[in-house]
Amino acid sequence: MSQAPETLTPSRRTRRQGGDSGASAARPETVSSAAPPTDDDAVADTGDAPLVAPREATAAERRREQIDVVRRRVLRIARIVADVVQPLGWVLIATAVLVWWLAFAYGWREFLVVAGVLTTTLVVSLGFLFGRTNYEIGLDLTRTHVVVGERAVGGLMLANRTSRTLLPSEVILPVGAGRGVFQVPRLVPGEEHEEVFAIPTTARGVLSVGPVSVRRGDPLGLFERANDRRQAVDLFVHPRTTALDGLSLGHMRDLEGLPAQHLSRDDVSFHALREYQPGDDLRHVHWKSTARVGEVMVRQYEETRRSHFVVGLSTLPDEYRDADEFELAISVAGSVGLRALRDSRILDARTQQGPLRSITPRRFLDELSLLGHSRARLGGIVALAGGIAAHAPDAAVVVLVTGSRTDAAELRLACSRLPQSVRALAVVTDTRVDAPALQRIGEADVITIGALDQLPRAVRKVLS
Repeated sequence: MSQAPETLTPSRRTRRQGGDSGASAARPETVSSAAPPTDDDAVADTGDAPLVAPREATAAERRREQIDVVRRRVLRIARIVADVVQPLGWVLIATAVLVWWLAFAYGWREFLVVAGVLTTTLVVSLGFLFGRTNYEIGLDLTRTHVVVGERAVGGLMLANRTSRTLLPSEVILPVGAGRGVFQVPRLVPGEEHEEVFAIPTTARGVLSVGPVSVRRGDPLGLFERANDRRQAVDLFVHPRTTALDGLSLGHMRDLEGLPAQHLSRDDVSFHALREYQPGDDLRHVHWKSTARVGEVMVRQYEETRRSHFVVGLSTLPDEYRDADEFELAISVAGSVGLRALRDSRILDARTQQGPLRSITPRRFLDELSLLGHSRARLGGIVALAGGIAAHAPDAAVVVLVTGSRTDAAELRLACSRLPQSVRALAVVTDTRVDAPALQRIGEADVITIGALDQLPRAVRKVLS
């Protein structure tokens, strides 16, 4: 018997829901062509049709989209024009428009002549913008990592690899907030031109050298066009550091490390003998004791570790009297950290903003070059000590560095937050003092220095 055209077979969802009643499961599902589909029908549909069918945009929506496209194009053109026209060019353009209006409004021939001269000057100046400057540019810095006060020497090479002569132009080399301008002469095909420059470094930081751009413009300076030709190079200016030769703040200098109170099944430092337990390594069985006692005895070791060295540098600006104290504190932290790395210790350098990457000396100094002040909500030296205690509980030596505005009560509280077994040393930078001073606050040694060259003598007093 054939099925009626308006009758459909039960859907899978209907068969599952009708398992409790056989009559309801056998009842066919009829769908009227005039009735709208229900939500259950939409859920039961297993096709790939979207839940919300796309609709055609209205006239108002299409108009808004067209206006937005035009607005973006106009803004892009306006930015290009603003980069090309110099301030003197805008003044000359405004003056020409004003003079043209006066010439037509009042019929003065003098204004008409002046307007013509100004317009001709603008048109002739625009002609200098056209043309290509296909230089092959090479930027080379002999050193990308220098210390404050050193000069970074570099070279700029321009070559004409085209088959035509390139007219004279200017090459702009941005360096940080400033820039250098080089005059490139006329270059025939195959000719090269080299410029050597030196970058003075007066402050710690990271300078972006480049990108190199070739500038074309008119002699009057009305219009200017520059094209970037080379990516920028980062120049790291490291803080000043001093050598702490012959000084070591760590506990151990041998291969055994610093013994802890934890016992281990396998290490370097032998502790005692104990009875064998399932899972012990048979290589640690002490056969002489086993033969004498009559039971299998194994060696037990003290857990040893390398000296964990932590440098905590406070970056809260309220703890420093001026910028020189903050730079001195960074130099102190860099000097102490480099000494720890040269002693092959595990260095953990931290500020209120988090840890500093200190795997290698260069990476550590790069991080110090990027360092700036932290926000007041992150706290000062006390909060920094709490963070060190939480993230480095197994530290052997902790050196805290702060400024002269940190009082003794804050230093005492900061040192009390450190683990009890740690050796604590606090360094206070104060550019007003002429000689290093040493005092004892709680369980920590506190030294105050006014210059970087005073640090080795101060540390030597602590170790004596």
